[in-house]
Amino acid sequence: MSRHVIDGRYFVEVPKGGRLPLVLDSPHSGIVFPADFDPVAPTSAIYASWDAHVDELWSAASQHGATLIGALFPRAYIDPNRAPHDIDPDLLDQMWPHDARPSDYSARGMGLIRRLALPGVPLYDRPLSVAEVERRVHDYYTPYRHAVRDEIDAAWHRAGIVWHINCHSMKSRGNAMNLDPGELRPDIVVSDREGTSADPSFSRWVVQHFNQFGYKATYNTPYRGGDLVRLFGHPEHRRHSIQIEINRALYMNEESCEKHEGFAQLQANLTRFLAALAAYAERHSEEV
Repeated sequence: MSRHVIDGRYFVEVPKGGRLPLVLDSPHSGIVFPADFDPVAPTSAIYASWDAHVDELWSAASQHGATLIGALFPRAYIDPNRAPHDIDPDLLDQMWPHDARPSDYSARGMGLIRRLALPGVPLYDRPLSVAEVERRVHDYYTPYRHAVRDEIDAAWHRAGIVWHINCHSMKSRGNAMNLDPGELRPDIVVSDREGTSADPSFSRWVVQHFNQFGYKATYNTPYRGGDLVRLFGHPEHRRHSIQIEINRALYMNEESCEKHEGFAQLQANLTRFLAALAAYAERHSEEV
């Protein structure tokens, strides 16, 4: 495995040996605060949006021929899994001069730039300027998304097919900013935007694997897949992109974000899954 840290903003891990058309990315596992990040929310509230340790959970990716990319900056600073036009008008000190189409995420305080750290907990005590948001997009958001795009494109050009896994964690119970407030969540959620970002047969294969490990895995509920799988998933062109959400209670204390005894077993199962995924990619690459 060879890890390359790019400008202190994200990393790319590539296999030392042969590379399969497998790309994993963890857009929310960073927690290094940029110098211009000045939130007033408590650190514990900011950590609630952190996919803590997800990059470590999937760290065996390169041992199985896959490339792993991870953000180092926090999702609370700028979210690589939101559309670039998902701009919250209540966050800025003036009108956004570019394409602005705020989604329901912005309405709930969690758009491209988050307004809320937790329900009722503002992230900032001031509006942000257009210039500082543009800087975050230019310096962090765009380079990360381009890195994922470039690895997916390179894999597709090598093999004529590519599988992209967008890696996340989720709270064990939804809160008021989510669409499932108060509801207990399954262990694993696999999503492909209702079969539009990946071949559903591949997505169901993934669900079946996690169920065989003894987890309760669901398909497209309560998550359907975010903007990265929408952007990169084009199954009609043999570009398959799925999102995998892992319940945080399986591997860490959700209040402190410290790993507990379940971490090692979950990591071992994910490593077993990566071995099966590599075999799947090898087998189906030969069919192209």
